[in-house]
Amino acid sequence: MLKVLVPTIMLFPTIWLTRPKWLWASCLVQSFAIALVSLSWLKWSSEAGWFSSNHYLATDPLSMPLLVLSCWLLPLMILASQNHMSSEPSSRQRTYICLLTSLQVFLVMAFGATEILMFYVMFEATLIPTLFIITRWGNQMERLNAGIYFLFYTLAGSLPLLVALLVLQGDTGTLSLLTLQYTPTLQLSTWGDKLWWAGCLIAFLVKMPLYGVHLWLPKAHVEAPVAGSMVLAAVLLKLGGYGMMRMMLILEPLTKDLVYPFIALALWGIIMTGTICLRQTDLKSLIAYSSVGHMGLVAGGILIQTPWGFSGAIVLMIAHGLASSALFCLANTAYERTHSRTMLLVRGMQAIFPLMATWWFIASLANLALPPLPNFMGEVLIITSMFNWSHWTLVLTGVGMLITAAYSLHLFLTTQRGPVPSHIIGLEPSHTREHLLLVLHLLPIVLLVLKPEQMWGWCF
Repeated sequence: MLKVLVPTIMLFPTIWLTRPKWLWASCLVQSFAIALVSLSWLKWSSEAGWFSSNHYLATDPLSMPLLVLSCWLLPLMILASQNHMSSEPSSRQRTYICLLTSLQVFLVMAFGATEILMFYVMFEATLIPTLFIITRWGNQMERLNAGIYFLFYTLAGSLPLLVALLVLQGDTGTLSLLTLQYTPTLQLSTWGDKLWWAGCLIAFLVKMPLYGVHLWLPKAHVEAPVAGSMVLAAVLLKLGGYGMMRMMLILEPLTKDLVYPFIALALWGIIMTGTICLRQTDLKSLIAYSSVGHMGLVAGGILIQTPWGFSGAIVLMIAHGLASSALFCLANTAYERTHSRTMLLVRGMQAIFPLMATWWFIASLANLALPPLPNFMGEVLIITSMFNWSHWTLVLTGVGMLITAAYSLHLFLTTQRGPVPSHIIGLEPSHTREHLLLVLHLLPIVLLVLKPEQMWGWCF
C-alpha cells in the first residue's frame, strides 16, 4: 500500500517545484509510474483474504480492482486536462493538478481502509477537491448551483451514516472490517433498528446514485471540467457500491425485509433514465444519465446479496468506470473543437475525424454491453441473479437493456454520421495525446475480457 501512497504524496513537491514548461510532462510521467506500480496488486498471493501493510491499510480482492482503477485514472485526467488548462496561469495549473492528486490520495486511503470510520472520513474528504474542481473550473455559470447540489445531497446522506457507525461501535465494540465479520449477528427487531439500517445504506445509495436521489449527478457532470467528469464517473460513484458491499455483511437479518423498495427504485431507474437519455440533446447530460442507469443495476446486484450479484456488481463497476470515462473524454474532444455540447451541432464527425469515430464506436459498444466485453459479463451476472431472486425483474432489466442499446446507438449515430453542419469550418485536427488517452481507456476493457477473474476474485 505504501509503495503507491508515498509516491502519490511526493507528487505534491513535484507539482510545486517543477519548472512551468516541464510541469505537465513530469506530473504525467510520475503519475503513470505510480499507476504501473499499482498493477502489482493484481498479482494476488495472500490466502487469508486480506493483504495488510499495517493495522489501518490493507487490500483484499474487493478493494484491489478499485484501487488499481483509481491509480490508473490520475495520469489519464492529467492527459485530458492539458489542452484546456494551457491558457491558465502557472499557479492555477499547479493548484488544479494538486486537487487531482489529493483526490487520488483520499481514494487510495478510502478503498484501503480497514476501519469503517477511516473509510467514512476519506469518503467525505473526496468531496472537497471535487467541489473545488467543479465550482472553479466548470464551464458555465450554473457550476456554483451544481456544486451546491453535489455538496448538500452527499452531506445530507452521509450524516445519518456517521450516527449509525457510532451506534455500531457502541454495540459491537469495534469498527474494524477485519473483525466485524466475526462478531455475533445483531438482533435487529425494533423501529430504531430499521432506522439504523436505513442510515447505514442511504449515504451509499445517494453516492451511487439511486434513482430518486440522483439529481445532483447530471448537474455535476455537465458543469464539471473533463477531469471532474472522469473521476466522478469512473471512481467516486464506485465509493457508494464499495461501501454497500462492506456494510451488507453487518446488516444481514433486516435486509431481507427492507430491501424491496430500494430494488424497485433501482430497477425502475434503469428504465426512466434510459428514456431520459433517448430525448437528451446535451452530450454530457446523456452520458451522465446513462451512469445512473448502470449504477441502478449495480445497486440491485448488491442488494440481493448473492455471489453472482456481488461479482456482477464489481465487474460492472470497473467496466463502467473505464467506458463512461472514455465517453466523457470523447465528448470533451468534440467540445474543445466546436464549443458546443449539443448533439445536432457536432454531427457528421466521422467524415472529419475517422480515427476518433473508431474510438466513439468502441466506447459506445462498451456502454451498451456488447459481448464479450466485461460490461456484458457484469450485466448478465446481475440479471441472472435477479431473475433467480424474482422472475418479474426480467421484465424491467430486459426493457432496460433494450433502451440502453437504443440510446448508445443514438449517441454514436447522431454525433458521427449524417451531413456535416455548415457552420463547422477550420477544425483543429486530433492530437496524438487524445488518441493515447482513449487507447489507455479502451485497452484495459479489451484486456479484461481475457482475464476477468482479476475483478471477481472476491466472490468465487
